[in-house]
Amino acid sequence: PDLSGYEKYGLGNVKYNISRIHVTAVEFPSASISLIPGTGIKLVIGNASLTIDMSWNIRTWMFKDSGRSTVYISKVFVTAIISTALDNTGHTSISLASCRTTSGDIDIKLNGKS
Repeated sequence: PDLSGYEKYGLGNVKYNISRIHVTAVEFPSASISLIPGTGIKLVIGNASLTIDMSWNIRTWMFKDSGRSTVYISKVFVTAIISTALDNTGHTSISLASCRTTSGDIDIKLNGKS
């Protein structure tokens, strides 16, 4: 979904809109899945990265600008515990018991008219 809003900075507001958000690349160089007896499944992803492209525009009382942006997020680590159980009808029920995510680096490239 698009993101829009405004932030107050110094002497005025900055209105922004981020649209056409697309994940263009995802890499999982290290991933593992293991069973946890009596609980479910443990998923570990290490050193992952993703690239996101988007359009943006900003407007203040002094100027306005728009353009494209590429965001590269690297050194992403995820550990998730997925709980599995049987419900009343005997069907498997899956829920996220815990999730921890960290990211190391974020590189943002803005290409605009100004």
